[in-house]
Amino acid sequence: MWTDRVRLLDDASVASWLPPRVSGAMGTVTGVVPAGYPAYTRVLHPVDAETDRAPAARWSEVARVTGRRVHPLVQWHRLIGSAEPWNPESPLWPEGRPNQGSLATPPLLALCRVLVEHTRTPEDCTFALWEGFGHLHGGMRMLLTAQHPSRAPRRIPRLGRRRARWTSGVPVPGALDDTELRAPRLELPGRDYLLFAGPLDAIEDFVRYESDPFPGEQSPNLFWPADRSWCVGTEIDFDSTLVAGDADLIAAVLASRELEAWPVLPGDSLRYDADTVNG
Repeated sequence: MWTDRVRLLDDASVASWLPPRVSGAMGTVTGVVPAGYPAYTRVLHPVDAETDRAPAARWSEVARVTGRRVHPLVQWHRLIGSAEPWNPESPLWPEGRPNQGSLATPPLLALCRVLVEHTRTPEDCTFALWEGFGHLHGGMRMLLTAQHPSRAPRRIPRLGRRRARWTSGVPVPGALDDTELRAPRLELPGRDYLLFAGPLDAIEDFVRYESDPFPGEQSPNLFWPADRSWCVGTEIDFDSTLVAGDADLIAAVLASRELEAWPVLPGDSLRYDADTVNG
C-alpha cells in the first residue's frame, strides 16, 4: 500500500454502523455522510487553474468575477453561468474548475488539523476508498503530452492552451494486487468501498500513490475515528466534501481561514438542480 502506517482491512465490520445511517436520498448530505450528528458543513474544493502558473482560487473569488453568489447549496455550473451541469464551460470563467471526488491535499490537511482536536482516538481511524478507482487496479493508460516549440514533448499536469497529443498506451501497475482487491467492502447505495486503517496523521502519505508514469493523489471518500466523533465524506461526483460532527467541530471548520466552508442541514440536496439562487 502507499504507507506502512496504513493497512488494508480484511474485515469490514468496523464500518457496519454506516449503512443504517447513510440513509438519505442520493445527492443529499446524509446520502454521503451518516445521519444523527448534531451539525454538518460543506467544504468547497478549491478551483484548479488551467495553467501551472495560476494558483488555486476560492469559489468566492469566482463569484466576484461572474457576478453570482456563493451560498450553502451553490452549484459550480450555476456559479459560472453555465446551463450544462456535467461538463460546464462559460465565458464568464475560463480559468479552471474544482476537482470532483477528491479534496486536494492542502485543504485536506487543514481540515485534519481541525479534526484531530475533536476526537479521542486520532491514532485509530478508518479510511474508505471507492473500489472503482483506476489506480487501485492498474491497466493500460494513454500518456498525455504537450508540444513546446523549443523543446521535446514532456508530461504536464495541466495543459492550459498548449498543444496536446496522446502517445501510445503505457502499462501501469495497480496499487493493490489481486488478493488485496478481494478484500471485504463497505457496501452503500451505489458505491462499494475498500477499507483501510491507520492514524489520522498518516493521511498525507495515504492520499498519494506512486504509479509511474502517473503518480497522483486521491483523498478518502469516507473517513472517521474509532470514537465516531465525526465523519468526513467526499462523494466521487461531488466537488465538495462534507463533515458531520458536533457543533464545536463544525464551528471550528467554518472558522478556518484555510477552508471555504458553509453550514448545511442533513436533508439538504447537493444535486445539480439544488442551486436556486444563481438562476
